[in-house]
Amino acid sequence: MTEAEAYDVILAPVITEKATEASEHNKVVFRVAKKATKPEIKAAVELLFKVKVKAVNTLNRKGKTKRFRGRVGRQSDVKNAIVTLEEGHTIDVTTGL
Repeated sequence: MTEAEAYDVILAPVITEKATEASEHNKVVFRVAKKATKPEIKAAVELLFKVKVKAVNTLNRKGKTKRFRGRVGRQSDVKNAIVTLEEGHTIDVTTGL
């Protein structure tokens, strides 16, 4: 996997209260491409951040229907990956990719 392909798999880090709390347990949450598989996510994280990945869990969130000024809109579907790192490895997502 090249670095350009890795950036196509990993789209952005998720910075929420829940994701910050998970970072205390050696886990990092990323927004990933919808068609990305767990082995692809693992390879991309190891290539970009130079860390060892222990496990990858993924979740698909279906887009919600929302109203804005009386008009109906739809949020897009999102896939997140919760990456568990080996002991001694860390990723600081506040610095950016």
